[in-house]
Amino acid sequence: MLTIKDPRWQEISWEQALRAASPTVANILESALAAKDLNFDDGLALCAATDGDLLAVVKIANELRRRAVGDRITYVVNRNINFTNVCIVGCAFCGFSRGPRSADAYFHSTESLVAKSVEAVGLGASEVCIQGGLPRDLDGSYYASLLRAIKSRLPDLHVHAYSPMEIVYGVEKTGMDLRQYLRTLKVAGLGSIPGTAAEILDDKVREMLSPNKLKVRQWIDVIRTAHELGIPSTSTMMYGHAEMPEHWVRHLLLLREIQMDTGGFTEFVPLGFIHSQTRLYRTGRARAGSSFTGHLLVHALARLLLNGHIKNIQVSWVKLGFDAALACLEAGANDFGGTLMEESISKAAGANFGESVSAGELRALIRTIGRVPVERTTTYKIRRVFEHADAGELLPLQRLTMPAENSMVRDEMGY
Repeated sequence: MLTIKDPRWQEISWEQALRAASPTVANILESALAAKDLNFDDGLALCAATDGDLLAVVKIANELRRRAVGDRITYVVNRNINFTNVCIVGCAFCGFSRGPRSADAYFHSTESLVAKSVEAVGLGASEVCIQGGLPRDLDGSYYASLLRAIKSRLPDLHVHAYSPMEIVYGVEKTGMDLRQYLRTLKVAGLGSIPGTAAEILDDKVREMLSPNKLKVRQWIDVIRTAHELGIPSTSTMMYGHAEMPEHWVRHLLLLREIQMDTGGFTEFVPLGFIHSQTRLYRTGRARAGSSFTGHLLVHALARLLLNGHIKNIQVSWVKLGFDAALACLEAGANDFGGTLMEESISKAAGANFGESVSAGELRALIRTIGRVPVERTTTYKIRRVFEHADAGELLPLQRLTMPAENSMVRDEMGY
């Protein structure tokens, strides 16, 4: 029987994999195929899957993906904009933030951020994603003012901006209540918010990662209130650090519960921990990221637990690299994320998979696994289906692969 470590694992059918699984895992997977919601114990059992059971988990997740969205892989043409790297929070997992007097600290002017947005639109972007650090002296009106400046110049551009942590900081700085503050941002031009700052939605783990960051209840309040006001969001989970499988399962089930109430999540994005330049790893409090099989398991688990509720599972190519991202797109994921144009947060933590990819390169990569590339908007409206390859589709000059430290040599550690 093939396992996930065999290079031929993609060749086996989901039916064959299911027949070869243990009775316990097979029963859980059959429930998922029957569109039943899996529970905590089911999720925990799937996290323990190895060998043939793990292959079955991945294969069934991929079949559920096919049933949910077909053989299309979506992506968005966007630009990441980080307006400042100055931050007072001090997250132990972050390599991005700087003190205000650091030689490489920056705070870009509003004019330069508008110019970056204009340039992005000129390159075909339908979205800019804006986040930044939390400077101590930030003006409470800054977030809304930046939105107004960009939207006055580019009224049709979708602005996907401000994590729940930034929104809580804006509430603190302005003295508004949360609902009033989110309404102000929406009127100023906010289209959607990134569901980052989630890390792991468990306060004990969060205390280790960043004791100064918002609590689970605050994250939930921001997300639920945004959804109630018609502001959609992504959802995320950072894995491969100090958390354990039970934290994955509880996190995903909490997201599912919120989605059942609000319907406001556009997608779920697993974010592999990038470790090398972080204090959390250097002080021995975290694993060195995830193994290859761990990446596959987390993406598959997301599809299985969120099935029927959050339709889109996105890979983070900047964290995974292209090869692992393509593998996860055969393990339940269906979205390649964005072109980014510039990416600095993962890079600062030690990622070495690049900062930008062209839409043509994404389409060429998608075709290597026999799927159809589709350009989408932030909220998953279809902009263009590319049934046939065009002259712009060229594979990246250098196929980036997982470095040895992130390879299957750590599979005995799991996760």
